[in-house]
Amino acid sequence: MTTPRRLESYVCGRWTPGEKDGQTLLDAATGAPVATIDSSGIDFAATLAYGREVAGRKLRAMTFHERAAMLKALGLALMGQKEEFYAESLHTGATRPDGWIDIEGGIGTMLTFASKARRELPNTRVWTDGEVEALSKDSSFSAQHILTPLQGVAVHINAYNFPIWGMLEKIAPTLLAGVPCIVKPASQTAYLTELMVRRIIETGILPEGALQLISGSVGDLLDHVTGQDAVTFTGSAWTGRKLKSHKAIIENSTRFTMEADSLNAAILGPDAVAGTPEFDLFVKEVAREMTTKAGQKCTAIRRVIAPRGQVHALIAALRERLEKTPVGLPGTEGTRMGPLASLDQRVEVRDRIRELQADAEIVAGNPDEVRLSSGDAELGAFMNPVLLYAEKPLSAEKIHEVEAFGPVSTVMPYDVLDEAVHLAQLGKGSLVSSVFTDDPKVAEEMVLGVAPYHGRVLIGNRASAKTSTGHGSPLAPLVHGGPGRAGGGEEMGGMRGVKHYMQRTAVQGAPRLLSAVTGRWIEGAEANQGVHPFRKSLAELRIGDQLVTAARTVTLEDVEHFANFTGDTFYAHMDEAAAKANPFFDDRVAHGYLIASFAAGLFVEPNPGPVLANYGVDHMRFLAPVYFGDTLQVRLTCKEINPRANAEHGEVRWDCRVTNQKGETVAQYDVLTMVAKTWPAVAVAAE
Repeated sequence: MTTPRRLESYVCGRWTPGEKDGQTLLDAATGAPVATIDSSGIDFAATLAYGREVAGRKLRAMTFHERAAMLKALGLALMGQKEEFYAESLHTGATRPDGWIDIEGGIGTMLTFASKARRELPNTRVWTDGEVEALSKDSSFSAQHILTPLQGVAVHINAYNFPIWGMLEKIAPTLLAGVPCIVKPASQTAYLTELMVRRIIETGILPEGALQLISGSVGDLLDHVTGQDAVTFTGSAWTGRKLKSHKAIIENSTRFTMEADSLNAAILGPDAVAGTPEFDLFVKEVAREMTTKAGQKCTAIRRVIAPRGQVHALIAALRERLEKTPVGLPGTEGTRMGPLASLDQRVEVRDRIRELQADAEIVAGNPDEVRLSSGDAELGAFMNPVLLYAEKPLSAEKIHEVEAFGPVSTVMPYDVLDEAVHLAQLGKGSLVSSVFTDDPKVAEEMVLGVAPYHGRVLIGNRASAKTSTGHGSPLAPLVHGGPGRAGGGEEMGGMRGVKHYMQRTAVQGAPRLLSAVTGRWIEGAEANQGVHPFRKSLAELRIGDQLVTAARTVTLEDVEHFANFTGDTFYAHMDEAAAKANPFFDDRVAHGYLIASFAAGLFVEPNPGPVLANYGVDHMRFLAPVYFGDTLQVRLTCKEINPRANAEHGEVRWDCRVTNQKGETVAQYDVLTMVAKTWPAVAVAAE
């Protein structure tokens, strides 16, 4: 038996062991000592101050794109070391597929955040939120909502079931926001988190203090949080409520996000009878969710809701599938389900099953007997899957209150769709629900009925069977969290998650000063005319550089040629009587896209230059009709510049305003172009 390694905390720039021997952590499958953990002697107030003072300024000085590049580099470095994490993950009881969710799923989540940030966020330190609000008729007084990083630290308190994914899915949006992190993993599997943090620190990619680790108790850490800090928690509702009611969190209105217990439901539609693809998919999904990570997933299916006429066929199919699931040592070939995280956890799950038996009978599996393909049930926390059946779920209480956090689910029947929806709602708020149906009407009624009680709803059917990620897979672009019992929190959700660690502020003032704050030109700010802005590289181009074009008159011949050339012969362009009968027009009108095309012809500089490509338009609106004889003119203004970090070009957003001879705006939109950083680009490359 090897000597267990002593876990350390990484605080204030150094690895620090606790002052005591601490708790011994055991291998979930063999019972062998893996590590000891203790955090006594750590100055938690200093730990928070270190993150704020040392790392905060460095992170806030970076742009979103620079932070995204940092996360990408880190994710790629960690992926190269994944086999070391897989080996350590075996101690947690995770099989290779279980470990994939935690390890590569976690790293993949970080890489997804990095990629989405690069595509969706500006290469600035300030994130504008929404459009400019004009507060005066002449635009001399305007407002803009902005998002800026909190100037504190995000404390992430995580659960034992996903020691890597649980950390990475939280620190990715936090670091993108420009906020340093303190991670406190659950002790039982903290050795895996500690190993990854060691490898992260060794890369040197993160600024010092951007990531700190507490191995063991958080002590008086929460006593020192402020209104600029944030606390997230994943775990039991009881512990979450205790943390949420902490005096400092309440007094300082510290941001608190919780993901707690969740009695997730899977619902079989009335059309999905035995023999249909949806029925088979449902059986496969329920069994998978019961056995993946030995059912120790916050998104696992706890309640299986099915038409009364299908429950017997469903139970028989699930029983057959579950009984064929090999349970044993996670590193042994052929094992499909490993042990629970600890022997104590097995005792806990068995106790919860006994509570559920007040309302339900066991129809598959025996919680007190263990059948193994490998391993020792006395040493490892092994348990076979257990399926229960509740004949009268509407009058039962325990099945809608008690969560057995293991390979345990309860089947319950319904007679009509409203009853199925009500049963799902009785969970009082969950992370995810799934509906398996091929009937659009059933999908509509079920989803709209359960959505207010769930953070995510999966619709499963034959069309998405091969590509669906399944009921229990939280994905980086989608929100992860749920109302009510599930904690009322929300994580990930793509760039929505970044906003959780930023402050939204309404800034009011003169456009010139607002533009200086946001790095984005707005109406009323200063504009600079002179050299055609399309002749300027990013090195020369400035926000507010502007072109006012010559004018062009729209003729009958223009409109008819455009209509015949494009095939757009909509009556408002071609039929005078029909156009006049339209409530919006006084006569035949020019096509909106003709206006945009003429605008491009007016502002484009045709010679080769630093503008490399036009890749689209945003927010295009046609605001007034254009009649024959109207004269169009364009004002094109450089609105925003986003240089790419690892390329010889960047994106430029241009405000394009098209007016008629009366000065009325007839069209407005943003033109998006790729512009070289220097010009001529070939000469720069040659150097």
